[in-house]
Amino acid sequence: MQIHISTEDGTPIYLQIVNQIKYLVASGRLETGEEMPPIRVLAERLLVTPNTVARAYRELEMAGVVEKRRTAGTYVSDKGSRLAQHEQWKILTQRVDALLAEATQMNFGVDQVVDLVRERSAAMRPIDDGLMRPMADLTESISKEK
Repeated sequence: MQIHISTEDGTPIYLQIVNQIKYLVASGRLETGEEMPPIRVLAERLLVTPNTVARAYRELEMAGVVEKRRTAGTYVSDKGSRLAQHEQWKILTQRVDALLAEATQMNFGVDQVVDLVRERSAAMRPIDDGLMRPMADLTESISKEK
């Protein structure tokens, strides 16, 4: 399970964890009954406090995404195995809202953001695991332009 934390995101770290785990469940990358990493292990991996991960797990439990099993750990619940289309749109909408807010702060217009999304989409290639990864040559050329 890969979770990426951004200190520059403006979103509280526990919410970044919650949102990314919801996404992993919604996309099927985390399946029903799959065991979540113990709080301390995930905290060490993400370089955050155990309290931050514990808060994220509590939020996920309240949302029905995960369930605690006494002395056995935390697992993806049956209810959370595949989040409804509505939940997937909600996650995507939050990410788009954050992108648009950042773009506005940097004086980029919506059309410029849409053009960038199209450009980045064209630069992505599917990988065997079903995820999309940027093609190295395009990523490098963009970095050189800056």
